[in-house]
Amino acid sequence: MVFLSIGILLLAAVEAAKVYFIMPMPGSQEADTIELAYWIHQHIWLLRILGWLLIAYPTYRLLADHQNGKRKIVTLVLLFGYGVVVYLFNFRFLADKMFYQPKETVMLNLQNNKIPEDKVVLGLVVNGQARAYPVQLIGYHHQVRDTVGGEPVMVTYCTVCRTGRIFRPLVDRQPDEFRLVGMDHFNAMFEDKTTGSWWRQVSGEAIAGPLKGHQLASLPAEQMTLRAWAERYPQTLVLQPDSAFRKQYANMEPYERGRSQGDLTRRDSLAWKPKSWVVGVEYKKAARAYDWNRLQKQKITNDQLARTPVVLMIAADSVSFHVWDRTVDGRSLRFVPVTDDSFLDTETRSVWNRQGVCLEGPLKGRRLVPIPASQEYLHSWETFHPTSTRYL
Repeated sequence: MVFLSIGILLLAAVEAAKVYFIMPMPGSQEADTIELAYWIHQHIWLLRILGWLLIAYPTYRLLADHQNGKRKIVTLVLLFGYGVVVYLFNFRFLADKMFYQPKETVMLNLQNNKIPEDKVVLGLVVNGQARAYPVQLIGYHHQVRDTVGGEPVMVTYCTVCRTGRIFRPLVDRQPDEFRLVGMDHFNAMFEDKTTGSWWRQVSGEAIAGPLKGHQLASLPAEQMTLRAWAERYPQTLVLQPDSAFRKQYANMEPYERGRSQGDLTRRDSLAWKPKSWVVGVEYKKAARAYDWNRLQKQKITNDQLARTPVVLMIAADSVSFHVWDRTVDGRSLRFVPVTDDSFLDTETRSVWNRQGVCLEGPLKGRRLVPIPASQEYLHSWETFHPTSTRYL
């Protein structure tokens, strides 16, 4: 009986471990256990068969023993408990059983769009075609597939890290399918169908499997309100809600503005806390985090990163933000706010708008060069940019 009990408990432990290491359970995301998790995932059927063989004969002996009713009941209870564990960790606690891709992807122009203009979107332009993906929608789905400018794209979002990333879903140069498999260090993780490799959402890097070390090609995306995006790209198409997920979208509504109450998705209003918002900038192998509260207060922040003069701007809507190289014609400019959505360089007194275009003055018509940046939680930025500095 003891041998049987240990065998069933080990079987249950294997089922739990398969999910524990790749889901946000107590203590599961702090350690570097991805290789162990992947090994269990790849060998789960071998482990199950060995376990079943281990308990098969003792189970048969106990169930066939008509003189020991108590042990038979205990055996049945243990087997039932094991069945519950199998169900929970294979049909309830798996990431792709909790978050589903849209059943249909509907993109509408601004004239027919149903998304409010103050919603936060992830904007993308490919081959002259613009798309806007509301965070409220992609935050639930974690992944939305689309074709933009004739090219397949994979729009991803991790609500626990607050990271929106867009990739070309190509494995060995061929379009592939991906499923949400879990997370690593609190970041969403996808599995490709062809090789079964696991890919980190924040970077597009394969961290386990045959393609470990490979990288998905990323596409530049910008976060702003739909109103701000539409001003720049009036021909944009906008992702619409899938009616099959109304309840899930409603639960996501507080998230985009930092009003979520969940431990994993809440916002800490204080600076430099794990759940504080930051703008992360990585440029020429240098990385720096900028506290969102301070950026909002200053509106315009001049800095230097990797010996490059940079400027960060938070728009009047307190959602849209931009980062540019503030060098023009080899000359470093310093900017100060003029209005909520315009700023002035102190060197030439030229006036610039929130698209980084000079509207008035000696530099009229010139454009600042954008620098990729993202808004995310501090814990995410510093986990995946361990050499990052802080703007203090």
